[in-house]
Amino acid sequence: MTASVAGYWDAAAASFDDEPDHGLRAARTRAAWARHLRSWMPPEPVDALDVGCGTGSMSLLLAEAGHRVTGVDLAPRMVERARAKFAAAGLAGRFLVGGAGELPREGEAFGVVLARHLVWTLPEPEAALREWVGRVRPGGRLVLVEGRWREADRDDVPYVAGAEALPWRGGIGADDLAAAVRPLVGGRVRVQRLDGERDLWGGAVTGERYALIARV
Repeated sequence: MTASVAGYWDAAAASFDDEPDHGLRAARTRAAWARHLRSWMPPEPVDALDVGCGTGSMSLLLAEAGHRVTGVDLAPRMVERARAKFAAAGLAGRFLVGGAGELPREGEAFGVVLARHLVWTLPEPEAALREWVGRVRPGGRLVLVEGRWREADRDDVPYVAGAEALPWRGGIGADDLAAAVRPLVGGRVRVQRLDGERDLWGGAVTGERYALIARV
């Protein structure tokens, strides 16, 4: 299934940034995400890992805020676009091809691990959460931007063979994700609702959207 998932996102790379909250091309959308990232991140620059980084839009905001960024994505074409985006901006960033559940560079730790709209794609999301928490330095943060969206639940939207068996297909609600993360970090979890913020998504959205911020 890994190869088919990588192929799916490779094929999506060319048009991925057309979505307002992917490409962050609109000034209001970009500013809204930058504002929230500042509030979720430590005030001082840290080593930040963007898991499932896609074309690097969130990574770029982190780098612009002074953080030292590593991005990881399963799809090589996504990684290529992230590298190109950083080169065009004249910013330093490291981008690696790798799976979200088995991150490359074993043992490397970060001040912040960020993942956005990722857990629904994973065959073993709870194992991935353990991996991510294990990569956060003591005192650091895990930041997950997640939700539930109808599109990922629809049978007429093709994904990959076997996707119907994904445990969190269609996303996961804030209460359930908090319950999964809390034992891994000793209970230090807060949730911020995001579904009512039109600027983040380029318009109104249906379904639940939120950020979960956990201190490790």
